[in-house]
Amino acid sequence: MRNLKMSNGICIVAQNNKQTDYVRQTYGLALSILASNPNTNISIITNDIVQQKYKKVFDHIIEIPWDDLAKQQWKIENRWKVYHCTPYRNTMVFDADMLVLDKINWDYHDHNNLAFTTNVSTYRQETSNNRYYRKTFDANLLPNIYTAMYYFKKHPEVKEYFILLELIVKNWQYFYKKYTNVKMQNWCSMDVSAAIALKILGIQSYCTNEQLTFTHLKPHMQNFTQVPSKIFDACKIDIDDGIYINGYKQKGVLHYVEDDFLTEDVLSWLEEQV
Repeated sequence: MRNLKMSNGICIVAQNNKQTDYVRQTYGLALSILASNPNTNISIITNDIVQQKYKKVFDHIIEIPWDDLAKQQWKIENRWKVYHCTPYRNTMVFDADMLVLDKINWDYHDHNNLAFTTNVSTYRQETSNNRYYRKTFDANLLPNIYTAMYYFKKHPEVKEYFILLELIVKNWQYFYKKYTNVKMQNWCSMDVSAAIALKILGIQSYCTNEQLTFTHLKPHMQNFTQVPSKIFDACKIDIDDGIYINGYKQKGVLHYVEDDFLTEDVLSWLEEQV
């Protein structure tokens, strides 16, 4: 039986688009969490249909509240709502296209009300310092955070942060022009929006945690000599006693990024682990 105290839990915001079934990805993520972290509380926040076979892995299926703000392909504009939706006192947030392959250590969150990932790795478990995807961050001195994985507590200061994040997301053109006028992105990004909020509040120095890290499978992050357009044009996936990429067993948290990764074979293997 799951822990009903609801002190710790995981939330994933999932909105399908024409190309990607994020609810299916969230199901795969939840399976991976439960395989190595039994009895973990997991909620999906979605306005899409959740298949009956998927429902067993979720403690809560939460409808996205208020108006649907997500207009672009990546459907990120509702993600600030997670603070207001979570049923947990302490919440970890993951992007849907991730897998958790090891134990989650909740203890190291005690010193942070809000903490983001700042360091990511290659599939070879090497630290990736490639800045190809971080030009806006570097040009405008934004905190180098990744919102694919972060943690927060229910706390007045954190609520203030998410209220500001809502304002930024809803008015991103204004805030991006003001705070990222060099190499400004012409689309709303949760990473950029979250970093701007930290910078405005001046809390970036204590809202990161080096133990919050994941393997990032975007092609330029891998330190390749020749960078493929898609990561799996250069990498082979094998499944044995775990998931292997080019012979390297994956551990920790894997952000696989490309939808093609979650084949029916991978999903079936995840189902067998629970």
